[in-house]
Amino acid sequence: MQKSIYAEAIIQQTNSSLTMEEVIKLIEKPRFKEQGDLAFPCFLLAKTMRKAPQKIAEELAAKIDHPLFEKVIAEGSYVNCFLHKQTVSKRIIDAVLAAGSAYGSHSFGKGQSIAIDLSSPNIAKPFSMGHLRSTVIGNSLAHIAEKCGYKAVRINHLGDWGTQFGKLIVAYQRWGSEEKVRQAPIKELLALYVKFHKEAEKDSSLNDEGRLWFKKLEEGNEEAESLWKWFRDESLQEFSKIYELLGVEFDSIAGEAFYNSKMEEALEVLSAQNLLSSSQGAEVVDLEEHDLPPLLAKKSDGATLYATRDLAAAMYRQEQYHFSKAWYVVGFEQTLHFKQLFLVLGKMGYKWADEMDHIPFGFVLKDGKKMSTRKGEIVLLEEVLNEAVQLAEGNIEAKNPSLANKQQVAKMVGVGAVIFHDLKNDRQNNVEFSLEDMLRFEGTTGPYVQYTHARACSILRRSALEVGTESSAGLTDETSWAVAKLLMEFPNIIEKSFYQKEPSAIAKYVLELAQEFNKYYSQVKILADDSEQESRLALVKAVTIVLAEGLRLLGVKAPIEM
Repeated sequence: MQKSIYAEAIIQQTNSSLTMEEVIKLIEKPRFKEQGDLAFPCFLLAKTMRKAPQKIAEELAAKIDHPLFEKVIAEGSYVNCFLHKQTVSKRIIDAVLAAGSAYGSHSFGKGQSIAIDLSSPNIAKPFSMGHLRSTVIGNSLAHIAEKCGYKAVRINHLGDWGTQFGKLIVAYQRWGSEEKVRQAPIKELLALYVKFHKEAEKDSSLNDEGRLWFKKLEEGNEEAESLWKWFRDESLQEFSKIYELLGVEFDSIAGEAFYNSKMEEALEVLSAQNLLSSSQGAEVVDLEEHDLPPLLAKKSDGATLYATRDLAAAMYRQEQYHFSKAWYVVGFEQTLHFKQLFLVLGKMGYKWADEMDHIPFGFVLKDGKKMSTRKGEIVLLEEVLNEAVQLAEGNIEAKNPSLANKQQVAKMVGVGAVIFHDLKNDRQNNVEFSLEDMLRFEGTTGPYVQYTHARACSILRRSALEVGTESSAGLTDETSWAVAKLLMEFPNIIEKSFYQKEPSAIAKYVLELAQEFNKYYSQVKILADDSEQESRLALVKAVTIVLAEGLRLLGVKAPIEM
């Protein structure tokens, strides 16, 4: 809003060929608040105006004038603008109050579909901390896309097919007990999977037996299919408990097995486009021109691979959802696979392949090492979530024992702590698993932001004044101005997080807003009965709206009491 006005003033005074959008993107926040509220670098104008950037900055600063600007000064090669605190703070607060939770929304998605492939755990294996990242990053990106005007289609592409199921069938037949699996399905199936790999190190023929049983499964063998369905059903029941805790829902849970019947079509298109070539008895798509290894479409024994399945899945999703973009929230280790996949889809003649993106993320590490399901070195997500909720309940009992809905609030806080701990990190970084850090209720944590929101809600409840959709007047003190400026940034943060596919931008923003609000709360008597009380309460209400919405976009609930 204010950036647009500043950008317009710059364009008017320079007759620049730069577009409004380009100028807005160049406008930044000065390093120190004493330098102003908005800064425009003049380097790009130097070439067309044939003057030194410092000279352009001096001339521009002398010419720009607007009722919303208190003063405009030249600072080296920058033109720095000081906004009129009272007028602008009123405009910002009014905009938040009028829009409510819709504040910060964009319409550039134009109602188009965006298919987001997220979570995708393997059945018959526990939902570990390693699966958390894809789930919460993908869910947050779906919320952000919706905030930008897209229709997000959340797809859980379950790992329910592949050689590992042949191995699991062999393990169950040799060492399994139906009674034990029924009592604790995931725990027992994991134990069998780990045992298989330990035994296979001593006896490599077990791997051949596993491959043979997977081939039987592919061919529709009754015993193999019956065991596979049982493993799948038990897994889905376990997963649904975790998704419910995390508040994550899906539009599709069609896993790899769903695409078995659709792979032939993908192979037919590859063949019709003369893209398949033979390599040691296997069928591949050559990608040498892109300096990449070939995409393996069919093994020498006739078995298809997950690359073929992913081609079929992409074709099906485009047909089903008519997506304008497709995002795959999958770890770094699959980078090569997705490069190959998108290139091959492009070669098949699908223009929409240009709008497909792999969104990689780092590992969850335990003691600096990647977790491994094969070796049984994992931390179970359900146990972490339950422990987080119990800890939150203990904290609430100690600090606010008379709180209504204690269990409900503890669930919001405990689960929120786990989600926020992940999303506050840049997604490409590795995250060290630390229950202690995750569940801390102060510092840069989810509970800190939630508590700030609850504190602001409590101020509003204690006030006799009702805050409407418009503040009576703007505020002029420095602490309220710092908060108002951050509220002004929210729409830009949403846009940035969408284009960078980076939920951490929102997590860092809500932390900064919570910190600034707490400074304001500690320095200003918000409920003092004077002429500015209504304006102060309007600012508090605006903060509750933006904090709650920022947390929602991360998939975190915002309790009104804690």
